[in-house]
Amino acid sequence: MRKWLPLSAVCLGTFMLLVDVTIVNVALPDMAADLHTSLGALQWVVDGYALALAALLLGIGSLADRIGHRRCYIGGLALFAVASLASGLAPTTSALITARIVQGVGAAAMFATTFALLNSSYTGRDRATAYGMWGAVSGASSAAGPLLGGPLTQGLSWRWIFFVNLPVSAVAIATCLFVLRDAHTRDTRRLDMGGVALFTVAIGSLTFAMIRTNEHGWSDPACWSMLLTGAVFLLAFVIAESRIAEPVLDLALLCNSTFSGVLIAAVLLNFAAYVSFAYTSIWMQSVLRLSPVTAGLVSLPMSVAAFVVSASLGRAMHRWRPGRVISGGILLIGVGDLLAAALVDAWPSWPALLPGFLVVGLGVGFAAPSLSVTGMAAVPPQRGGMAAGAINTARQVGFAFGIALLGSVFTAGTQHALVRKHLPSATSLAHDVAAGQSAQVLHSATPGSRDIIDQAIRAAAAHGIDMLLFVAGLIGVAAALISFLMIRQRPNVEDTPELPPATTSSEERHSANN
Repeated sequence: MRKWLPLSAVCLGTFMLLVDVTIVNVALPDMAADLHTSLGALQWVVDGYALALAALLLGIGSLADRIGHRRCYIGGLALFAVASLASGLAPTTSALITARIVQGVGAAAMFATTFALLNSSYTGRDRATAYGMWGAVSGASSAAGPLLGGPLTQGLSWRWIFFVNLPVSAVAIATCLFVLRDAHTRDTRRLDMGGVALFTVAIGSLTFAMIRTNEHGWSDPACWSMLLTGAVFLLAFVIAESRIAEPVLDLALLCNSTFSGVLIAAVLLNFAAYVSFAYTSIWMQSVLRLSPVTAGLVSLPMSVAAFVVSASLGRAMHRWRPGRVISGGILLIGVGDLLAAALVDAWPSWPALLPGFLVVGLGVGFAAPSLSVTGMAAVPPQRGGMAAGAINTARQVGFAFGIALLGSVFTAGTQHALVRKHLPSATSLAHDVAAGQSAQVLHSATPGSRDIIDQAIRAAAAHGIDMLLFVAGLIGVAAALISFLMIRQRPNVEDTPELPPATTSSEERHSANN
């Protein structure tokens, strides 16, 4: 059992940081009441964490290659714990949002180094098992957020969704100090600060634009301004990285269809699998008026299925073609979304989500660990931080973009249904429903019209959820096809293939990747 302590330490951190992506969703109504603010103002409690995580992963991953993956991981755990304490004690909305952004920085330091630490700690079949168990934990964690957040919020307080991180962090740090090691030579090259800055601004701008679009709609000029800024900085990043000898991201890797396919699959997997939780949680608590516990339990089938499949898959994954495993898993995610959409359309209540979420969980269980193994096999161990940063950045960008795009679908579907019922101010009412403010709408309505408005909101919100799940399902099916066509290389977890040393020229690296 001692040999699995490094895996336990890595999985503890991974579990915490991924749970905290979604655990806040079920607690937002209680936060709003306690802090005397609106759900709209609290949206940045969710989005600030996601923004920091998405924008900093690649840069911190490259830094970790130089200062050591173990040191970076432990530092991230400590920062995450301090920020969790600050979040739980936050007296105001602004203090809570600030603490969540700092928490995202600590999460990025952990997430960017997990794969490299597993590679340092295990070889052969043990590495395959470690990847399988890590995939099980990561696949189940995001789904487990609402499941854990509900009882903590309802039984204790929303503040305990942050306080619970403290003992877990303490155990993880103590374990890391004794069992984790950096087995590979650190990258001694100069850190490409210009590339890190360009990429961080690009991803940060694009993510911020997507978040703002979800709040203000696509007609907001500031959204398009931030999108343009992000696109310009992303282009500048690509140009800069192609002209320097020591880039933060080796663009030659993108010529490898397998690595590029993994990045695309990572974006679309999170988009199709996890984004729906944010809006089904709003639907269940705000419109259907379920308790946080009941709303959280809806994610149980997905969480259990993802964990069981990933844990069982671990030892066998290196013998299967990754394209088939990843594409098959993402196809299951798409089918699960489409199944949930069909059932919600026929039966607009929360039990209609359960069969579809179960199928989504099976798909996550297949795709998540294989995705990680295949991506890491494309780079040498000493560049593990870079690869992990790229893969995990892709996943978080998919989540952030999905929140904005599927939020627009949910609002548009709800608005369309309200217009058909000839309700006045259908556009503003749809935005209120999407923001979780159905109770406030009903409270402000005249007593004689409340029942009519309530029934209209219930029908319209169910239609919005139906459309959201349908679009997510189509994205999943498309992602499965892309993965099948692009991911060809069979990952060998027993002996990670080496790229040329970091000191070789970009031309030599390009040749090796092809």
